[in-house]
Amino acid sequence: MTEPRDDRFDHLFASTVRERLGREGYGSSASPNAEDAVPLTYGFPYPDSFPTAALEAATETVLEEEGADALQYGGGENVDRLRDGLLAREEARGIDATREQLLLTNGATHALDAVCSTFLDPGDEVLVEAPTFVWSLAVLDNRGAALTGVEIDENGLDPDALEATLEAREAADEPTPKLLYTIPEFQNPTGATLSRERRERVLELAEEYDFLIVADDAYGELRFSGESPPPLSALDDSGRVIRLGTVSKTIAPGVRTGWIVAHEALADQIGGMAAGGTNTFTQSVLGRYFDAGHYEPTLDDLLAGYERRRDAMLDSLERHLPPGSSWTEPAGGFFLWVTLPAGVDTEELLPLAAEEGVTYLPGERFFVEDGRGTRSARLSFSHCSPEDLEAGVAALARATETYLE
Repeated sequence: MTEPRDDRFDHLFASTVRERLGREGYGSSASPNAEDAVPLTYGFPYPDSFPTAALEAATETVLEEEGADALQYGGGENVDRLRDGLLAREEARGIDATREQLLLTNGATHALDAVCSTFLDPGDEVLVEAPTFVWSLAVLDNRGAALTGVEIDENGLDPDALEATLEAREAADEPTPKLLYTIPEFQNPTGATLSRERRERVLELAEEYDFLIVADDAYGELRFSGESPPPLSALDDSGRVIRLGTVSKTIAPGVRTGWIVAHEALADQIGGMAAGGTNTFTQSVLGRYFDAGHYEPTLDDLLAGYERRRDAMLDSLERHLPPGSSWTEPAGGFFLWVTLPAGVDTEELLPLAAEEGVTYLPGERFFVEDGRGTRSARLSFSHCSPEDLEAGVAALARATETYLE
């Protein structure tokens, strides 16, 4: 039996915490602890993808060349080399940014939290995709934001649905949202990519209704096929896009390094609210890593590895899932979105799936509204081997068939 919660300290919590006492937050429900199950749950890179030797060499060089400077507050010259490397990558994507527009952060989540600290008071309205990344929902919720979901489809965020939401709020004399949070490239959890036409329309709506766009681009460089539309920042003439980036998916999550690119007037204020120092030693190592030319060759190998895994999962879904199932077919990224036959509740199915040998994240966890995505699940193909992906999808199919029976 669960013991009653100790409420002695409740009066000391912040108001946003007190309002959430007794209810589950976004992302608070983990998958069952099933040690032998294939983990299709989290978006981890596959272990062999990490450039261990190159990072080791970069670390040794930084310590040899900069010594105490690299270990001091502020780091050494290689931190600036990281900035140069990131700005070069942004330029390759069509984004003309300056050092004054670039902020280094401890990963993309820290970047989003810094944006929230800068712009959101408790109760401020934020629009999010429906569905969207569950941990970003948690960050926004922790800041006390009022969240409204906007529909997406295979081409990403639906600008007609966005406009209808904005028009309805205006007609009801409700405040205009301050922020729109979107994942335009290989969206988490669906894998969808926002088309260029839609990007341009979303930018027009941001200008018309006076809100900012937070574009989370964790997966944009992980395209296996086709051409990527220009990033929202590359199409933005009014400075309304705040772009978030990370090397967690292209180098390693453990380095915990991300960045923000924004208009100077925004970057200046966000930088002041990004509480706590960033890891300048790691930034020095990454600066050396970029300067030594390791990034692009490693990225080429990554794309081949992730494409093999994506293809293995798609093939397994086609062969194993029962009639009435459907799924997205992303051209990059880490995830795809599966919808199981009518009558399946993926939250209820999860313990049975774990017993069969697979775990995943149920779809309803990615929505602001209750009762959405009950037949759906996010499956990650990024971490497991093709053989394990085959076993995991087969286990999901067995569990689904048993559930339906």
